[in-house]
Amino acid sequence: MSVKVTSSRVLLCIGLSSLLAGCATSELPKMDRSTPAQWLQPAGNSGGVQGVQLGVDDLQQWWHRFNDPELNALVNEALNQNLDLVQALGRLKRQRSLMGVASSTYKPEMTGGARTLQDIAAVDSYFHASIDVAWDLGLFGAREATMQVAHGELLTAQAQARGASVNLVADVVHRWLDIRMAQRQRGLLEQRVALDERALKLTQVRLQQRLGSHDAVQEVQLQLGQSRAQFYGVKESQARAAHALAVLLGRTQPDGRWLATDVQARMPQPLAFQLQVLPADLLRTRPDIESAEAAVEHAAGTLGLSRSALYPRFALSGSLLYSYNLTRNFRTTSDQMPLIGPVIDIPLFDWGRRRSQVEADEAAFDIAVKGYRQSVLEGIADVETALAGIAAQHERIEALEDMAQQLAARGDVVKRRQRLGLASEFSGLADQRAALQNQSDQAIAQGAQALAYIALYKALGGAPLPAQANAETAQ
Repeated sequence: MSVKVTSSRVLLCIGLSSLLAGCATSELPKMDRSTPAQWLQPAGNSGGVQGVQLGVDDLQQWWHRFNDPELNALVNEALNQNLDLVQALGRLKRQRSLMGVASSTYKPEMTGGARTLQDIAAVDSYFHASIDVAWDLGLFGAREATMQVAHGELLTAQAQARGASVNLVADVVHRWLDIRMAQRQRGLLEQRVALDERALKLTQVRLQQRLGSHDAVQEVQLQLGQSRAQFYGVKESQARAAHALAVLLGRTQPDGRWLATDVQARMPQPLAFQLQVLPADLLRTRPDIESAEAAVEHAAGTLGLSRSALYPRFALSGSLLYSYNLTRNFRTTSDQMPLIGPVIDIPLFDWGRRRSQVEADEAAFDIAVKGYRQSVLEGIADVETALAGIAAQHERIEALEDMAQQLAARGDVVKRRQRLGLASEFSGLADQRAALQNQSDQAIAQGAQALAYIALYKALGGAPLPAQANAETAQ
């Protein structure tokens, strides 16, 4: 409940209000922005080779480091056609407009009206025209807190738009890698199925000649069944990735080439690099950290509004009335005195409720501050995890390449023995199958390394907004 008082002593009320105007403002605290000086994990994928230095500015076009023109075209298409990003940019534009609404809240408002009416005795009719003015002064920090809330919402919309762009680019590159990996895996599995079918025929011949056993035939049949099952599983994964990529691009259906088999499919691999982005740079590159900081500002503004509600609310109001007697055809002067004075809204009986709201907003403000620190820690952990994944997959690829050399050398020995008549075709099938499995493992490792690379740039907050968004953000 509140009590409203109107008085003509305007200057006295304004003077007293000005003395107390700064009592309720909420300033942003000094948030914990501390970060390690350097990354714990090796900051690069060059494997000891001096790679290209990778700084903050390079995050804007990071997918170009895969050196895949088709991928570049897909990312550009997604940045211009993706509907989720369009919605995020629309919300950002809406929030910019709402900033104007917030800034006009504490400006004078003027309204006018006209009407006809009769007096109580129903003898004379009058024409009344009035001009009313109201001005909420926004004292005790209310004006500043309102703008702080609006600015926090604007920063949140900006962070969400940047986050949508980061996630979009990462998802497009991810789905494209899934497609390329599936194409290559399907080609290798087709070769393995053909090899297992040949092995089954030879094993059955050996059984007929009493050189083999039924167990050997069953074992080869199981291998063939596993190869076929893996082939259809990869085919399904490829279709899922192709349709997901089409959605990201705003298309109704995927490109037919994305569903085809290609044993020679090139797995995009990032160029060697040395990361120059420091942990402290995350504070200005990660959208979720920006969003957490915006949440702190929004919570501070909300707290400022609830604190200002503990104090009287002062507003100025005025009215000017023009009255004309329609019945007697003359202008009346008795009601033409202009009225002006303050309106004071004093919290009395509901002060306890308002105080409880302040305590609740103080708790929400503290939660937002802790959430900001949590987002910083999570950002550092995400980058470290991605760097560890890149290093681990690099070592895995090297180990598989060494194994491939050993398998190739052993395969050459078997071929020489076959030419000399010292070995049969059947004896070399196991080595051929192992070589195909090694190629498959290498493709998987290369894909895992590329996915770790994507995770790194997503953790770093790499990706630009489309050109129109950059122009809006600069305003």
